[in-house]
Order: sequence, then C-alpha cells, then structure tokens
Amino acid sequence: MTTGVIPGGHNPEPRPTGERMPQQRHQPGQASPHVETRTGSSVITARAAATFEPLGRSVATARAFVRDTLQGWGFADVVDDAVVLTSELVTNAVVHAGTHADVLCLRTDDGVRIEVADRYPEREVPLQGSAVNMGSPDREGGRGLQLCAALAARWGVEYTSTHKNVWFQLDLPERPVGTRAAGPSLPADLLPLADGRVRVAVVQIDRKGSISAWNEDAEEIFGHSAAAVTGKPLTDLAAWPHTPGTGTGIAEALQLSRWEGSYGVRGADGRVTPVYASHLRVRDTGGEPSTVCLLVRDHERAVLQTPLRLPASDAGVTSDGQSSDPFEVFIGSPAPDDLDGLLQRTVERARDMLDGDSAFLLLATDDETELEVRASTGLPSARQRFARVPVEAGPGRYGSARMPAVHDDLAAVPGAVPLLTGTGMRSVVTVPLKVEGRLTGSLGVAAEAPGRYSNEEALRLQFAADRIALAVESARLGELERLRRGSLSFLVEASDLLAGTLDRDQTLALMAQMTVPTLATWCAVYTIADQASDPYLSYVLHEDEELIDGIKSLLAKVPPPDPVPTPGARVWTAPGEHAHQAALRSSMRSLGLTGGPTRQVSSGIGPTLATASAVGGETVVLPLVARNRVIGMLTLGKPTDEHFRQEILELAEDLSRRAALALDNARLYSERTAISQALQRSLLPPGTPHIEGMEVEVIYRAAGEGNEVGGDFYDVFPIADNAYGFAIGDVCGTGPNAAAVTGLARHALRLLAREGLSGPAVLERLNSAILDEGARSRFLTLLYGEMRPQEDGSAEMKVVCAGHPLPLRLRQDGTVEAAAEPQPLLGVIEDLELYEQTVTLDPGDVLLCVTDGVTERREGTRMLGDDGLADVLTTCTGLTAGAVAARIMRAVERFASDAPSDDMAILAMRVPGLQKD
Repeated sequence: MTTGVIPGGHNPEPRPTGERMPQQRHQPGQASPHVETRTGSSVITARAAATFEPLGRSVATARAFVRDTLQGWGFADVVDDAVVLTSELVTNAVVHAGTHADVLCLRTDDGVRIEVADRYPEREVPLQGSAVNMGSPDREGGRGLQLCAALAARWGVEYTSTHKNVWFQLDLPERPVGTRAAGPSLPADLLPLADGRVRVAVVQIDRKGSISAWNEDAEEIFGHSAAAVTGKPLTDLAAWPHTPGTGTGIAEALQLSRWEGSYGVRGADGRVTPVYASHLRVRDTGGEPSTVCLLVRDHERAVLQTPLRLPASDAGVTSDGQSSDPFEVFIGSPAPDDLDGLLQRTVERARDMLDGDSAFLLLATDDETELEVRASTGLPSARQRFARVPVEAGPGRYGSARMPAVHDDLAAVPGAVPLLTGTGMRSVVTVPLKVEGRLTGSLGVAAEAPGRYSNEEALRLQFAADRIALAVESARLGELERLRRGSLSFLVEASDLLAGTLDRDQTLALMAQMTVPTLATWCAVYTIADQASDPYLSYVLHEDEELIDGIKSLLAKVPPPDPVPTPGARVWTAPGEHAHQAALRSSMRSLGLTGGPTRQVSSGIGPTLATASAVGGETVVLPLVARNRVIGMLTLGKPTDEHFRQEILELAEDLSRRAALALDNARLYSERTAISQALQRSLLPPGTPHIEGMEVEVIYRAAGEGNEVGGDFYDVFPIADNAYGFAIGDVCGTGPNAAAVTGLARHALRLLAREGLSGPAVLERLNSAILDEGARSRFLTLLYGEMRPQEDGSAEMKVVCAGHPLPLRLRQDGTVEAAAEPQPLLGVIEDLELYEQTVTLDPGDVLLCVTDGVTERREGTRMLGDDGLADVLTTCTGLTAGAVAARIMRAVERFASDAPSDDMAILAMRVPGLQKD
C-alpha cells in the first residue's frame, strides 16, 4: 500500500474501477442520464492509493484502508458512507470481476473523492435514454451504482481499453465555524478525572521511527529530557512489543496515516506509564514524512479518544429498517476465506460488541480434551498463540469451556481463566462454540475493570458465537485438510531425501534442515552410541545462522534430555530456564551489580540475550527410536513466548520415526563399511620390499565403489637371502567372495614358498587348498615366480604361469616377447603337472605381468588384447619400472570412456641399465 500527501494541485486523470454493468455499448461523447462526468476543477490537498489482490479478504482490507485514510484527514462525518461504497465497488472488482482493484482517495477543500478501478472493461454504461434496471436490492451484484446514486453527491463511470473506473464524491456537511464533532452533555460526576492540569505529551517521530521532538509535558510525564531521547527509536521506550487492544505493533502503527490506541512508555525511573495515544502521519515543508504522537495518561483517554461506535444491538438494522443476516452483522460481509483471518475478525468484532479491552478465541483439539489459542486481540498474542489449556474443570484448568460463564473479578478466583493470568484483565465473559452438540471452541471477552459483564452480555456473545461456530468449524476442517495434504507431501519428500544417503553426518544435517524453519525455529539432534553411553549433542541448526554457536554453547551446559522411548513430544524446560538465568546474570554484570568491571562482560551481553530470546519459547523433545532402541532425540524449539501447534507436533513425530530409521541405517552402513575396509586392508600386502639391483612397481585397482580388494591380487615378498617371490593372480569373479579366495592364495603362497618348496610344488599345494574349500572354492589363474639378482647385474627369473596371461619381456632394443608358456589354472582339477621356466633379464630389460582386467579392456566391440598391450610396451624402452606401469595404466584407461568393470593389477620389474637420452 502506498500513500502520499501533496500540498495542492488538480485532480489527476481518472483511473478505472467499478462493477459489472449490463453489456450494452456506449457511444463516444455520450453519458448516461444519471452519470456525471468529472470536471477536474477541484483542488487536491492530499491523496492516498492502494492496490488489492483478487481475493475475498481484500474487501475488508480496502474498507480498513479507506476508514484509516479518511479518519486521518479528519473526515469522520463521511467515513461510513465512503466505507460502504468502497466495499461494494471493491467486491465487484475482486470477487465478481476477479481482477485487482486500485483504490484512490483524493482530499479536496469541500469533501473527498474516491475512485475504484478494475481490469474488466467489457461491461459499460447503458445508452443514453435507455431504460435502466439496476436490479433487485436482494441480488448479489449490481448494487454498487445504486448506492453511489443514493449516497454520493456526484459519481461517474469512465472507461479505457483495459480498465473501468467508478468514482464518487462525498461532500462535507456544512457546520458552524469551529465545530467539528461533539459528544453528548455529561453530568460532572461522569467526566474523566485528571491531575491538576491535563498534560499532553507531543512526540514527533521521523521516517526511521526515531524521536525528533519531545515537549515539556513529555518530560514531565515520563521524566526523560528532550536531549536524552532525541534520536532514539520510540520502540526502545515502549513497554510492550505489541500494542494492547490491537494486533498492530507500535512500529507498524507509526506508519499508518492515523491511529489511536493504548501502550506503555518506560520512564526514566524504569517504571511503565500506561498512555493513550493518537498518531497522525504528516509531511513537512520539505516533503519528509514523520508522525506526530499525542499522548496522555491512560485514565485521561477521553481527552483524545474518538466517539465510540454505535451499540451492537443496532448493527443488525439497515437504513431502511430491514434486519440483515446476524452472521453478516457480526463478522461482516464477505467473510474472510482463510481460518486465521476469520478468527481474528471474530475476536475483534466480539471485543467491539461488548466494548472490551481484549478478546480471545480457542479451538478444541480433535479429542476435545484441550483448547488451543488461535486468535486474540488486546493480549500479548505472540506469547499466547497456540498455547494449550485443558478443558475439564479443576485447579489451573479452563472450567468454563462447555457453557457460558461470567467472572466478575478474576483477582478473587485466581486461575479461573489461565489464558488471562498476568495480563491485568479483571472481568471476563466466555461462551462455547458448538456444532451439533460437540465442543469446537471457546470465545471470550475481557476487561481491565471488574464487574463489567452480566448475563445479558453473555447471552449476546453466545448468540454471536452460535452464528459463527459453523463457519469456524468449516474453515478449520478446510485448514486441517490443507495441512494434511501438505504434511503428506512433506513426509514423502523427507523420506526421499533421507533414503538418498547412507552418510551419518549428512543424515543429521538433513534431519535438521527439514525441520527448520518448516516445523521449528531451531533444532538440535542428540545421538546415543550404545545403551551405556550418554546422549551426545551432534547437530544444531537455527534459521538465523548467527545464533547457532550461541545455542550450541548453551545446550552444551545443559544436561541432555532423558532418552525416554515413549512416543510423542514432551516439553523440555531446561534450555529456556538456563537461557533466562544466563541472560539475567549477563545483564546484572553489565550493570555492575556483581562488582566486576562492566567492560570485561559487555561484549558477551548481546549474544547471550539473543540466545536467550531464541530458545526462550516452548521446547519439545521427540525420541528417535529404531529397531526397539532409542538412538537419539530430536529437539525442536521456538523463540520467546511461542508455542507449537498440535498438528506440527504430530507431523514432527512422523518425521522423527522416519529420521530415526534413516539414522540407524546410516550407522549400520558406517559400521559395516569400516569392518569391510579393515578386512580388505588385511588382504593387501603390507608393502613392497626394497630389492637391491631391481626396480619393482605395482599398480592395483579394485572394481566397485568402496572396494579396496577384489578378485585380482599381487604380492612381492622375500623368501631367503637374495631370493624373492612374486605373484600376480586373478580369482574368478569380483567382490567379497573373490576377496576371500584372494586372502587364502596370498597367505598360502608366502607360507609354502618360505618352506623351501619349488614353484610347481607351491602351486600344487595351493591348488589342493582351494579344492578343499568345496562349494566356496573358485578357480584361480596365477603367475608365480622367484627372482634372484646376479652379480653381473642381470636377474634370474623362475616362472610358473598357471592359466594366467603370459608375462611380457621388453628388451633394450624395443622387442617384446612372451617370457613363459601357458599351463593349467588352479582350483579345477586335483592332479596338476606344473613346471617352471627360467628367464634371465639383462640390464635394461623389463618383465611386465598383468591380470586380464588389463588385456580385456573393451570399447564397444574392440578389445585391447595381448597385441595391444605389447604395442604399448614397445614404447616404454628405457623407462623406469614406475614409468612403465604408469604408461600401461594410462593406455588402459584411455582405451575406453567407461569406468573399468573388472579388477586390474600391473606388476613391472626392471633390471637397472643405461637410461635413454
């Protein structure tokens, strides 16, 4: 909404709005007999404009906008007519035409002009001279222009190609000079009491909400000098964050064109002075907006307060003497289409109907055992919203829920209405909301003075409650249906996210991020490692990242909640109490009350108070139970004086069950991964020994994510003095089963070779060991050999190739040849006749051993094969063993674009010689 005040000028061009008219064409230059065209000669002294969305609740918002604007201009005499006409025209725009409505208020010297424009130009004014039937007064639409003709001094309809505009002019009544409004004559004993003289504090606030002027009466009432408060925000002196008697905060009230209401101002002595204030927003000669506040002591409010509305008993009678629908009289027409808007309007109308200081409405839970605060006015709503109280009678219970009740003085019956405890309200009338005999809620109106209400007021309020109960229940059921659909969508998305990871830390983060800010303002997750361990604070999240460290520090000082397996949310008061105490100690230290220097603690006061405010509301704990064991707790919190809705707690309970299972799955996966990795590492050689006169390099890659060992294996180990064994093999298949045979083969080779057996004897015994595994056995290809470096710089190799790809020998001149002959593989037949072959490597020669994962590397129908491997090896002349192994691996990886699907092992052994230039 945008408003503005201009010093003078002429009317701007008209803007379109209005209602549907009979669909007849309008000739250019002609006008309907009952429509007057605007002359544009009036001088505009102020204007205010706003645009409203095509929603039912926009009608009420438009009425409030026009009422506040005209009251701010001092046009109280024409406010009611203007509001009625605006309501009808905006209803036509946003409800019937279904477009945005633009409302423009223009103040002139002799009255006010209001224009309502919509984006529905098809309906036009009938032709001149045509008989016009404006419709029956009982029809839903078509009454706006009738009312304009009846109430407005002048009115008109104008069109563009995209808009339609309806405007009306209301003239101010002629009054004697100096007369604006008058109240009835009162006896002297009924006039308000005042001190020796009535002091009116005049306070001016700039556009930022800071005090720019402070008169002598303000100094006298509150004790602050003008110099002490100039430049400070008025909200710093306000006693309450929200204004009693209205849902509008002080900061918001300062932005309105005109406002009246009660709040408190903290004086120089620290005491709060209740005041009644009248705010008027103006602009100075430089065009800078500011707000002038007139304040008197609250008991002198009659000095500033505008005349009261007509009694509610007259509201149901229209100007023509006909009674209207009681529901429309009480709630207004049209009713808001959302539950919160309906409830808020209900409490405001109930308060006005009984001239109360506050009102509240509570809705019953599904089992009717508790009532939940859903709307209030004149009460600290942020503290009370969603608070729950029991229904049945008893100490500290809401005993007047099921039938009308009047309490003359709550001070005489402490706790009779727990919601009003500590609010200063003395008398209250409450009535139930019932649908088909079932309790659905409770409506109450309270006053600061005792004895304000009688049975007559209770009956009036009960009559209104009966009119609204069905509409409230219908809106509540609609809200519950929307919440349930949203809850299902939320839980489905949460389940997908939680199922998408098996990482414990990521699962904790997801749990917190799904709850903040959707379900709570902050969240903490405690985990329990085992039954003997204490809960551990694992993760903390707040919607304001700057507060996370402070909450973490605070929770670290609070004993964790007990790991109770009972399902459901339970209130945990320890964080709020500890935060309150910590904030109190910090404040006392800042004031020097503990004897310590203020400078040493001032830096920590801000975060401590902010943390206390963040965790000072309701905190609940939900157990994380998986597989019949409590594995942690999910803690949800609200800021100061806020409560959780029952529907939110039920949704959080559903989420906690899913999160617990996901967290336990992540724990099991982490444990099994750690065990698997430990076992896999035990199957790998501890390291490659240093061999004097030889270069040895190994590259090993296991297929599959998270695998360190697969079906391929290698080993290089000392056998005796100057004798070393080497092996490279491939077990059928991959994964854990193949790795088990890998471990058997590698350990058996070392053990048998060190017994002094020859190569064939070692492999024959290994073959018997594999066959002894029975059904778990797998066939195995194996290249086994023994190397002995010679004194002349060469190396003697004795090799047995049992079904394995043949080793390749690279000579200094670049030729490549097979260094052994193929023999039967292991693990298939019992009687093997194996033999060993001797190969002598000259200085500079390389012996390359690989598994079939290298030679069978594929790209489509192409395969690297033995020939391809030999071609790559010919390019490695003069390279070290490490360089040879690295070049072979790069060639294998580049041969195909896909990731390798088989284990690969490369063993390169080289006799040092002359390096290639």
